This record gives sequence, structure tokens and C-alpha cells, in this order.
Amino acid sequence: MKLRSHGKSVVVWILLAMLILGLGGFGLQSFSGSIKSVGSVGETQISVNDYARALRQEMQSRSQQTGQPVTMAQMRASGLDQQVLGTLIGQAALGEAARRLGVSVGDAELQKQIFDIQAFHNASGNFDRETYKFALRQRGFTENEFEAQLRDDLARSIVQGAVAGGVEAPQAVTDAYTKFVSEKRGFTWAEITESDLTTPVAQPTDDELQSYYDDHITQFTAPETREITYAWLTPEMLQSKVAIDDATLKAEYERRIDEFKQPEKRLVERLVYPSMEEAQAAKAKYDAGTSFADLAKERGLTLEDADLGDVTKAELGKAGDAVFALNEPGIAGPIETDLGPALYKMNAVIAAQETSFEDAREELAGEAEADKARREIGKMSEDLQDRLAGGATLEEMGKETDMELGTIAYTAGDTDGIAGYEEFRKAAEAATTEDYPDLQTLPDGGVFAMRLDKIVPPTPKPFDSVKDDVAKAWHADQLVTAEETRAKEIVAEVEGGKSLGAMGLLTSTVASIGRGGFSNKLPPAVISKVFETDPGKPAQVTANGKVYVIVTDKVIPADMTDADTTLISGQIGSQLSRSLANDLLNFYATAVEAEAGLSLDSQAVTAVQSQMQ
Repeated sequence: MKLRSHGKSVVVWILLAMLILGLGGFGLQSFSGSIKSVGSVGETQISVNDYARALRQEMQSRSQQTGQPVTMAQMRASGLDQQVLGTLIGQAALGEAARRLGVSVGDAELQKQIFDIQAFHNASGNFDRETYKFALRQRGFTENEFEAQLRDDLARSIVQGAVAGGVEAPQAVTDAYTKFVSEKRGFTWAEITESDLTTPVAQPTDDELQSYYDDHITQFTAPETREITYAWLTPEMLQSKVAIDDATLKAEYERRIDEFKQPEKRLVERLVYPSMEEAQAAKAKYDAGTSFADLAKERGLTLEDADLGDVTKAELGKAGDAVFALNEPGIAGPIETDLGPALYKMNAVIAAQETSFEDAREELAGEAEADKARREIGKMSEDLQDRLAGGATLEEMGKETDMELGTIAYTAGDTDGIAGYEEFRKAAEAATTEDYPDLQTLPDGGVFAMRLDKIVPPTPKPFDSVKDDVAKAWHADQLVTAEETRAKEIVAEVEGGKSLGAMGLLTSTVASIGRGGFSNKLPPAVISKVFETDPGKPAQVTANGKVYVIVTDKVIPADMTDADTTLISGQIGSQLSRSLANDLLNFYATAVEAEAGLSLDSQAVTAVQSQMQ
């Protein structure tokens, strides 16, 4: 079994989980009875409660990623239950190693760790015992359980650091990866089009079209259609009935006056230096021709890091007078600030802006009326729901209330009208003909109720009605096949010594592009093929229904002295080092398991999982 996330101690993951999940309860019952553990490594047990918590946390994490609840059945189908168990086994192996080596932490260090957890602090920012107790109860821990687990985690982290700490990838390996990733290539390409064919695509016969239609029937099948009747009410529908008087709008205008009266601003970038001497030296470099971007790079920053955006004079503090004294782009400083001596680059002047009440009235009225309409709908909702619960039909709702009646032939992916709301689409796809209309809410404050009248299953469209579409699809398929044949002929001629440009094709040249680079004219498959093709060699690529011929002109080796390449090399080295550390820790955990012995209770595992359904 392999551990996951060796690069961080187990302690860090526990504390992060507690902060991220806000110490919310998992809704687990405490497992009781004669079964206390799902397995052990040597004398170190994996408790059923620990396994249950780990499973629930993984399920919640996956649910957040996918936006849909993840079931235990899905966990088993994807092997995630085994991954969770494997992580706990790995942790147990490190715990067993710590036990055998006599590694532990004292009460003082344990107390310090607990006191440092912000989730246990009160509003004053200090550790609070009642907050601590409440948080642990929410997580299903007793104080003794949590402190014992934290002590074990700290001991494991010490072993983990001793085994895998300080591992660095060999520079030769890092350099090899960097050279591969940073290599660039130049190439020439041409798209093969219908005009490049030596023989045009023939016109299809009716029999060929019929055969194509039969072989590709899914292309010419109407999707499942759900015929739905609905009644809905949105704030926009009510706006004409909730007009706001000018006195209210003027009061709102005054309340939000800062939005409508914007002071003069400047677009500014800032670089802070450790000392005035270094700031003055940087200013001298700028005056001598060094760009502000290069000054930022010398500080290990990008212009994005230095960007302050559009700021007022007051927001610039001590630098305000100097920066606003510039009436055109330029440099101010060095200026002594609270952060240290700084250079300010002013890039543009943004004039003061003032929007009068008359100009803002329409916007204010729209917002206020929409807000009032939402409140009115909120007041109506109980009555609307009561009517539906009392048996009112949607047709009656359309006549007797402000709701509007409508129908839609809904197919998956529709976004017209009410189907523009995700809430409606989800309800439409989940509805059955046995369901009764129920009031549901929309994100803009509106409400709707719907009735599924009929489901029309996927139905092939009659051949005669789609014959023109069949002909277009047939032609497109035949054209790609013909273009691929022509491309192969061109590749053969280029291999025989002809240049791509001499073939009568419209060619383009890309002087340099990186591995995995982006082109707004070519799909990624073409770029990938360039890096698979030897210099001087041609190749044919079909992507997105188009056919290309490429010739790789040159290989541009990575410049290992370039600043960007150096940055990439550092990132690669860090990743490789973490990977090596993980592997080393896995080997160590496996050795401990082999020596101490691993036992698993499949019945206990099944029992825990059964409570996760």
C-alpha cells in the first residue's frame, strides 16, 4: 500500500482539513461493539473511527470537486476506498516505526501544537478550551482521542522527516527533464483542402446516401424530448408593478455616492527595495534604459506582482503627491514608504468621473425595482405553494396569479427561455409523469412549477427530411478521406526530395514554438506531431476534421542560461525531489509493513463502508 501526500506531514493535513471544513460534523455515528479496528501494522491499530472519518472526508472532497454527491458504491467502483485504506496503512506503518524507535513528543510540544490551531481560538484570537471541546465534538473526537492521535501524528512526522527529508533529485536528471520540456521547434505546414485534390470528390448516389444514413443513424436521430408545461414568475415580470418613486431613488443615490463620484486615479506599478541605496540604484538603471519589467524580474517578480491597479491619491499614502504630480507616464521615487523605499511607475491618468442622478436613475430604478420584485415574490411564495398543494393546475395558476403559463419541448442542452436556468434544466431532466407540480426557486429570486406531460424517446428522422444533411455529412467524410490520400502523396514526394512549398500548396512557417505550445491557427495535435517528427521529415496529421502536412525544419535546444528556463528547472527539480522523497517513504513504509506484519479485518472494513451508503 502506498502513502499519499508524503511531502506534507500528516499533522498539516489534519489541521488544514479542520480549517477548510470549518469543523463541521461528518454526521457519523461512533462505531461501537467488539470491533475496534479495521487492521493493524504490528501493534499499531487503524481504528474503525479513523477509517470512517477518512472515507467521509474523501467522499466530501470528491463531491465538492464534481458538484454532485459521491456514494460509497462510486468510491468502490473507482478504487477510492482502497486508496483511503492504503493511506491509513501507510500512516500506521510510520506510526509503528515511531513506536519501535521510541520516537515521541512531550506534553509541552503537544500543547503548543494545539494552542497554535486557529480553529480552537476565540474571538480575541486566543486558545479557548470551550471552543476546543466543541470543535472536537463536531468532529467526533474526545479530547483524549484527538490528543493521542495528534501525538502519534507528530511522531510520524519526525520519522517521515528523518527518512525523506532533504532528498534532492540529481542535477543531471533535472537538466534532462528541463531540456526536454524547454526544447522548441520550427516547422512549415500546409492545410490540404478540396482545391488541392487531383481528383474531385464524386457526387453520391441515392443508394450511397441511404447506406450512409443507415450506418450513421445516430447522427440523424432526434434526441429525447420532454414536453413540459410550466408556470413561472420572475422579478422582471413584476417590475412594471413595483415602480420606485424618485425620493427613494435619490436617497439610494446619496447612499452610494462613492460609486457615482469617482476621484481622479492613476494606473500604478510599484517595486519595494530593502534599502534606499538599492532603490536609487534601480532608478539609475531605469534612467539608463532598463525596463520596469526587467527591474521587477531582478527582484524575482513579474509586472503582475508589482501592479497596484487604479488607485487614488489617498490610497498611495506617502507616495500620493509624487505620483499624482506626474501628468504623463513616468517614474516617481524612490519614496520612503511603510514597506520600505519604493519606485512607482505611473502608466496612465484616469480622470475623475461623476455620474449625475439623472444619468444614474435608470440603473438605480432597475436595481431597486428588481429587488422589490424579489421581495414581493418571496411574500407570494407561500400562497403559490399552498395553491399547488391544494390541487391547483398550472393552467389555473396562470389565470389566477401573476405567474405566466408556458410550454417547452425540452431536450438536453436547451438554454432557451426558462431552460436558460440550470435549476429548471435539472428539474426537467429528473421529472417523471407521475410528479405533481411543486414550487421551486430560481437564482434571480423567481419561482416556477412544472409538469412533465410526455416523453418522446429518441426517434430517427425520416431519410427524406434529412437527405440534404446526409449528403453534407457524406461529402465531409469523403472529403477528409480524399484529403488524407492526397496528404500521403505529398508526404511521399517531400520524402523524395521536393519541398513543401514546391507542391503548389499554401504554406506557412512557424519559426519557433515550445513543446505543448499554443497556436490560434493549428490544433494541439499538429504541434504534438511536430515534436514527434525528426528534423527535415514530413508528416501528415488529421485533426478536427482537417488534414495537414507538416515538415519539421529545426530543433531549437533549451537555453539553460535563460531566466525562464532556470525557473522551469527549479520547478522540475522540486517536483522530482518530492517524487523521490515519496518513493523513498513508500519503500520504508513497505519494509516496516513486511517486518512488523500487516493484518486487515475485511468484515470491519465492510461494516464501516455499510454506514457510508
